[in-house]
Amino acid sequence: MTIGQVAKRAGVNIQTVRFYERKGLVLPERRTDSGYRVYTPEAVRRILFVRHAQEMGFSLREIEDLLNLRIDPGMTCADVKIRAETKRTEVERKIDKLSHMQKALEMLVARCDGDGPVSECPIIEALDSVNDGLISRE
Repeated sequence: MTIGQVAKRAGVNIQTVRFYERKGLVLPERRTDSGYRVYTPEAVRRILFVRHAQEMGFSLREIEDLLNLRIDPGMTCADVKIRAETKRTEVERKIDKLSHMQKALEMLVARCDGDGPVSECPIIEALDSVNDGLISRE
């Protein structure tokens, strides 16, 4: 398959395939005499794997690790589970942090009625006071 065919079957653009190739996540089987990349159906499967893993929050480095686990005969499902549990914990922390951010923003929005000049905006004033607090802690 050509790079265009792989991209189409995987539902990505050609630049994405090239990017994944540069990262070592997808490699062409060979190049033609004229330099064109030739891919196997495995390339499509790997791209779909990468995309699904990204949707679960895995970084490209973590995805590379997962892909390498697949080909290492010494690895077990437990090795994959550990990585998934670690990612789940990381996602839970991010959700908790985002929840705190949401609550803080809700409080800021509730303080402002939307009237008056920006110089008197309670949201700007609150952010300035937070910034002052951060500066004084350094």
